[in-house]
Amino acid sequence: MRKMSNNLAVLAVVGCAAAAAVVYQQAGRTAGVGSGPFAGDEKRQQMNYSKSMYDIAPLPRERVAELAKKLDAETYRVTQKAGTEPAFCGTLVDNKKEGVYCCVVCGLPLFSSEHKFNSGTGWPSFYREFDPQHVTRKRDESHGMSRVEINCARCGAHLGHVFDDGPKPTGERHCLNSVSLKFHEKGTELPPESRPAAFETAYFAGGCFWGVEHYFQKGPGVIDAESGYMQGRTEKPTYKQVCNHDTGHAETVKVVFDPKRISYRRLLEAFFVMHDPTQLNRQGPDEGDQYRSGIWYTSDEQRKTAEAFVAEQAKSPRFAGRKVVTQVEAAKTFFAAEEYHQDYIAKTGGVCHVANPW
Repeated sequence: MRKMSNNLAVLAVVGCAAAAAVVYQQAGRTAGVGSGPFAGDEKRQQMNYSKSMYDIAPLPRERVAELAKKLDAETYRVTQKAGTEPAFCGTLVDNKKEGVYCCVVCGLPLFSSEHKFNSGTGWPSFYREFDPQHVTRKRDESHGMSRVEINCARCGAHLGHVFDDGPKPTGERHCLNSVSLKFHEKGTELPPESRPAAFETAYFAGGCFWGVEHYFQKGPGVIDAESGYMQGRTEKPTYKQVCNHDTGHAETVKVVFDPKRISYRRLLEAFFVMHDPTQLNRQGPDEGDQYRSGIWYTSDEQRKTAEAFVAEQAKSPRFAGRKVVTQVEAAKTFFAAEEYHQDYIAKTGGVCHVANPW
C-alpha cells in the first residue's frame, strides 16, 4: 500500500484503494448506511422498481384505458370510478386459500393471504400490503367522510380504503373490494404481469472497485452495483488478504441490470470507457494483480458477447500499438467487500480515476 497523507484530496492523485482506511476514518462515516445489494432505495425508485423487485412504473393513461376495456361493468365502476361493492357480496371475503391477491387491471401483486384476516366488515381485509410500494394512499373527502383511499401504484386502480383499526403488528385494516383483486392460489403459475422483473447479473474487474461501482450505478437500466472480490483461491477473503496478494482475487463489481433497458454489450462498452484494458495488473496509480482487467461471464451468451467485444476492441484504432489484456473467464463465487467499500464515493464525496461512460 502507498504511504498516504491525511487529506481527502489525496484520492485524486494516488491509488484509490490505498487511501481507503485513511479517508474513511477521516470522513467519519458509519458502516451499514446505504450500502449492500439493492440498498439504494432512491435508485430503485428512480428505476421504478419496488423493494421486492417488481416494475411499478406508472402505466400511461392510454394503456390503463386499454386494460380497463376488458373489465366487466361492476369491476370498471369500482376500479375506474372509485366505487364500492356491497358488503358480504364479494367473492374473496371468505377466501381462506394461500396465495397472492393481484390488481385485476394490471396484475401487480398487492396483498398476500399471509396478511389476510376476518374483520367482520364484509370486505376482504389485510393488515399490510404485499409490498408497501405497490399500493398508494391519498386522502378521500367524498361522501361527507374523511378517509384514506388506496390504489394500485402501477395503474391507479381503486382498491378500497385503509383504516387504523386493524390487528397488530401494523394496527391497519386495508379494506378491499373483491372485484379489484384477482387471486392466484399458491403453487399455480403467475402470469407475466404478476411476476418480478427478470434481471441479469454481470461482473467486471477494472482496478479500484470504488469508481467502477459508482459509475455503473449511474447506468440507465442498471439496478444495482456492488463491490467485491472474485476469481481467487480462498473463501471469504478480506481486503487486507487481497491487498497482500494472498488470495488471487480481483477487485470486482457485481452489476445487476434489466436487459430490457440496457444490453450486456452496452455494459461492456461502458466498462472499456471506465478503465484502460491495456494495463496489466494495474489501473492508474493502483498496482497489483487485484487490479487486473477482467470480465467474468455468467452464461454462454455473455461469454460469446464478451469475447467478440474484446477481440473487436483489440483491433480498434483506440488501442493501436497496445495489447488489450482483459481476461474473459467464467464467473466464480462473488464475495461482497467490507461494508465501508460499498457506495464509497457516494458516502465520502471522494474521487477516483474512473471515467464516466454515460
